[in-house]
Amino acid sequence: MMKKMIFILLTCLALIPAQAAKEGNKPTVYVIPVKKTIEPALVYVVRRGIDEAARNNVDAIIFEMDTTGGRVDSALEILALMQRSEIPIYTYVEHQAISAGALIALSTSKIYMRPSAVIGDITPISLGLMGGVNELPEAEKEKMTSYVAAHVRSSAEQGGYDPELAEAMVRANLEYKIGDKVISPEGKVLTMTNSEAEQLVGEEQKPLLSQGTVDSLDEMLEQIDGLAGAEKTYLRVSAAEKIARLISALAPILLIIGIGGIWLEIKTPGFGIFGITAIISLALFFLGHHIAGLAGYEDMLLFVVGVVLLILEVFVTPGFGVLGISGLLLMVVSLVSAMSEHLPGKWRPVSFSPETFTGPLLNVTLAFVGSIALIVFTAKFFPKTHLFKGIALGAVLHNPEKHLELVGLEGVAHSDLRPGGTAYFGDRKLDVVTRGDYIPSQTKVRIAEAHGSRIVVESIS
Repeated sequence: MMKKMIFILLTCLALIPAQAAKEGNKPTVYVIPVKKTIEPALVYVVRRGIDEAARNNVDAIIFEMDTTGGRVDSALEILALMQRSEIPIYTYVEHQAISAGALIALSTSKIYMRPSAVIGDITPISLGLMGGVNELPEAEKEKMTSYVAAHVRSSAEQGGYDPELAEAMVRANLEYKIGDKVISPEGKVLTMTNSEAEQLVGEEQKPLLSQGTVDSLDEMLEQIDGLAGAEKTYLRVSAAEKIARLISALAPILLIIGIGGIWLEIKTPGFGIFGITAIISLALFFLGHHIAGLAGYEDMLLFVVGVVLLILEVFVTPGFGVLGISGLLLMVVSLVSAMSEHLPGKWRPVSFSPETFTGPLLNVTLAFVGSIALIVFTAKFFPKTHLFKGIALGAVLHNPEKHLELVGLEGVAHSDLRPGGTAYFGDRKLDVVTRGDYIPSQTKVRIAEAHGSRIVVESIS
């Protein structure tokens, strides 16, 4: 009897580690949100999610998708991240996977959709400066469509879907049918509901695209071999990443305020609201793109050097020459680089492809045009206010007769001239500059030159 009890006890003890091992082998999945607009800041979120999933050795990655699309270059960068990952990736379409979203979904191993969800419509469009759709020449339109169609077919092949079905989501002039059943008639770009995407077709009665309609992510996992009851870990988008996505959308506005603020600050005496506003706007711009993994410290340094050269051109050297042009070029290069896709690596080389620079150049062009409009607006409508007296004075000084009246006037330096600053001539406070030498405040000065908005003074003490 004692031997039987010992045997039963040992058997029970042996089952305990087996049960623990079974529980320890519970599958794990990492859920990455792919929502709203597909843009550079989202690429950073997805990259972080895939890296964390790899470090945690999870069994699968789930893209929880709800997007109407976005930038093609950002979608292609996400595809590159997926190709480098050894973890199987699946898509759960909550509401919609349109355009760039559908392109990404086609590269995943399996697609599941919630009731009323839709997928498709990958036809590329070109957006104008103000957000409207540009009507491209037929040749350019076909070039862009052909480029996207090639990537769509490649994605479908990678995910195990029919490339012809995928291309029907890009081209309206294609008819897609299986046997006698027309899935997508000619003249329409293919977009499918959840029930249309899961219909069984062909002799083997395989799902057309979606593996099935599910009400929840848990129900989806129950239908995938080896993932039933999996433990889910959700990638939490940090507050900084949310801000980065917002800043990415507001980039042109921030640049308009920043560039316009720099010029207005240069043209007004001292340092005030224009300089502070410009610094805040540009800091937000670079911070957002730095968080998104685009802007590096080298981009910020280039921009600062460009601004310094521009200031030297305005206050130290006459006219507008090498320093000014170099400064503007450095500013443009830094801004374009800050918004461009960078290849992996220690030195973050820029990816030299046409689509890499299209969006950034568009934003920078819009920013400079908007900045000019902002400067003209302020000079026209606020010339007599305290903040804009320096700008209004510049307009007066373009009169040669006024130049002659100013030359020879004596006054007192109101601030240290290093070499720029302010000086009083009677009751008139003017923005002045020396020929490069330092003049301390309260020193008597005389106007030696006056051309444009540039007034050159010399010490008479």
